[in-house]
Amino acid sequence: MPLDLTHKVAGLNDRYRHHGATAVLERALGDTEIGKIALVSSFGAESVVLLHLVSVIDRKTPVLFIDTEMLFAETLVYQQELAERLRLEDVWIIRPTREAVFRDDNEGLLHLHDPDACCTLRKTVPLQQALSGFDAWITGRKRYQGGKREALQFFEAEDGTGRIKINPLAHWGTEDVKDYIAENRLPRHPLVSKGYPSIGCAPCTTRVNDGEDPRAGRWRGSDKTECGIHFVDGKIVRGPVTTDAA
Repeated sequence: MPLDLTHKVAGLNDRYRHHGATAVLERALGDTEIGKIALVSSFGAESVVLLHLVSVIDRKTPVLFIDTEMLFAETLVYQQELAERLRLEDVWIIRPTREAVFRDDNEGLLHLHDPDACCTLRKTVPLQQALSGFDAWITGRKRYQGGKREALQFFEAEDGTGRIKINPLAHWGTEDVKDYIAENRLPRHPLVSKGYPSIGCAPCTTRVNDGEDPRAGRWRGSDKTECGIHFVDGKIVRGPVTTDAA
């Protein structure tokens, strides 16, 4: 990892250690030294918070939405309606290439026997390709989501890519998210009220029962907990890493 990038990230975290999400996001989007920035959004259960913040600060910010072609129909409709409502001006729809899908998952059944490979094909590789033109990206990850995210900071240096990851909501809790959505009268993903507090691809997401972890419905019955959209040394990683969310 370049030493100057490490120092830059450390300086940003020191400066904004006691600031809130809006200040961090404004700083990031207004700092020409950080470079070209994109917001990566799943348009999932909590995505509306960051999307709204970006729409208020700079709605011209590129928003990268990964259509795995296995999403719930509700997600696709929500994405279109929310982008229009927030007047987002630069939404990118990212999909796997036809050639890659034909080669690796022609029958659309890869998720049944190798969900990691399916995520790689339909999500991580297309995202990595899309991010190649950016210097930094904004994520919705939060400390309360647990695991190694408990030490999450506002700014991170992404190993092997030279990019900065920006986590404006790192210190938010579930109530902060709910309050922000309610106070700004923002529409929730329609599946949230039906028992889906965490929403991914339709074949790999189930309802969550009362008392279960919010992510219990993701890849239920398997050891898989992450889609693998984060990178170390330029390679896709399986699960959260120390400096490591849809």
